[in-house]
Amino acid sequence: MDGLLATPPAAPHLFANARLSPSRSAPVSNHNTKMNSRKRKVEDDGEDGYQDRYTSREPSSGVDGDERMSASPAGSPAISSRQLIRPGNKRVKTSVTGRPLTLPRLLETLDAAAMRTVLRNVCETHPDIGTEVVNMAPRPTVPSALDVLNSYESTLRGSFPFGGNPTSDYAYNRVRQPLMDLLDALGDFTPHFLPPNETQMMTSLSFLDGATDIIHRLPKWDNNLHNHHKDLAYEEMSKAWALVVKEAAKRGGGIQLQYGGWDQKVAKHNDEAAGKMQTAVNELTVNLGWMGGNQSSGGAGEPTSIRQQLLSGTYGANPHVRAW
Repeated sequence: MDGLLATPPAAPHLFANARLSPSRSAPVSNHNTKMNSRKRKVEDDGEDGYQDRYTSREPSSGVDGDERMSASPAGSPAISSRQLIRPGNKRVKTSVTGRPLTLPRLLETLDAAAMRTVLRNVCETHPDIGTEVVNMAPRPTVPSALDVLNSYESTLRGSFPFGGNPTSDYAYNRVRQPLMDLLDALGDFTPHFLPPNETQMMTSLSFLDGATDIIHRLPKWDNNLHNHHKDLAYEEMSKAWALVVKEAAKRGGGIQLQYGGWDQKVAKHNDEAAGKMQTAVNELTVNLGWMGGNQSSGGAGEPTSIRQQLLSGTYGANPHVRAW
């Protein structure tokens, strides 16, 4: 017993003739084989079911399912017409920095007054450009010219002091510069509408009619020295009327003057000017004298008309002085 207890028992695998434990490799291999075969069977069944699901509805045409499945997507119209969307050229990134406006954008920011100032400065600096602008600019019309003159008149009216005497020396000093601006513009526009620069006599007469009305509306100052500008404007306007009347009388025997009622308009302007446009009246009398006669249009007690007075040469013998 002591000898047996003194020698410890050895492990079974240390013995030379010991029986080896059963190998587990074979059963594991068989198990894997069975699992692989089972997976292949399931996959085959799945593929067969997939093919049956998409091919069982189509009638058999002698082509197996693999060929039909491989050819079906390629022949689909949706696949053939589908195009790949490729992004376009990428925009080149530029650095952000300050730069001045281009000329078209700069001109868009200018109002009418600023545009005229810039254009006038350019024309004064480069006279050849000024000549080209004059040739290319549209011809001013009577309404456009009268609008400009009316704007100067509005500026004049707005320059009068509030309250007080509007015809006093103080008021004259306040509005002298706008008054000079209006008279200068009137002196520049009037020759433009006179022959030979203007060939249409009706255009000339229409402008003179509107321009003379503007002179009528100019204030009459208490100091007679300040009225010199208005008197000079009447004198120049009377000469302009005489020139146009003389030229119109050469065309068609003055028919435009007769049937347009211009004889009466000239006589009315002379009345409002207190006889300061007598030169125009005299020229009209001379050119309408070919009609002759001093026929009365009414009864013996009715006053003769302005036209008859013009034809007889008696108009203006006793002009009415208009109170201002």
